[in-house]
Amino acid sequence: MSHNELQSSKKGGISMESTTGCEKRLYMAMELSASKWGLAFSNEEKVRQITVMAGDQAGLLAQVKRAKEKLGLPADAPVVCCYEAGRDGFWIHRFLEREGMRNHVVDAASIEVNRRKRRVKTDRLDAESLVRMLIRYEKGERTLWRVAKIPSEAEEDERRLHREIQRLKKERTSHCNRIRGLLVLQERATGAALGDRLGR
Repeated sequence: MSHNELQSSKKGGISMESTTGCEKRLYMAMELSASKWGLAFSNEEKVRQITVMAGDQAGLLAQVKRAKEKLGLPADAPVVCCYEAGRDGFWIHRFLEREGMRNHVVDAASIEVNRRKRRVKTDRLDAESLVRMLIRYEKGERTLWRVAKIPSEAEEDERRLHREIQRLKKERTSHCNRIRGLLVLQERATGAALGDRLGR
């Protein structure tokens, strides 16, 4: 392999070799929030970053297409992507897979990043860090993070229902305790009498 066929970038302390002679891929990392999605794309040599509105599936696909053009990749180049597991669950994973992308949902607690040392915490910084780590992971560094097991839609719905029931139970207990305290302060009822009123 000639020098021109093997290029290495030391940016961020990460060696990123081009895939000349191999299948070229587009790598994409997503940093998710309630209002926006930070996207970082890479062809292993350059990183392109963009933001779309949270939930904008059409906008995401348009940016994937544009990233291939900007990074000099063919339109049919495969896409490998990742995002951290969190409040959005796994519907984004299913959407990406339906669109022909190979996605990893990463256990955020397992990521090899010392977050305490970060001086700046922004979506763009995190997305870039994730895409560089994704490249390393795909090149064989499997200890960088743990990939979450993807539940079925039925399993995810069941988990969500269970979490919601537990949340409501905690809220009920909190409200009952608050009411009990108020009634005691007002000398209108004892704790036992309140229990009767609450149906306990």
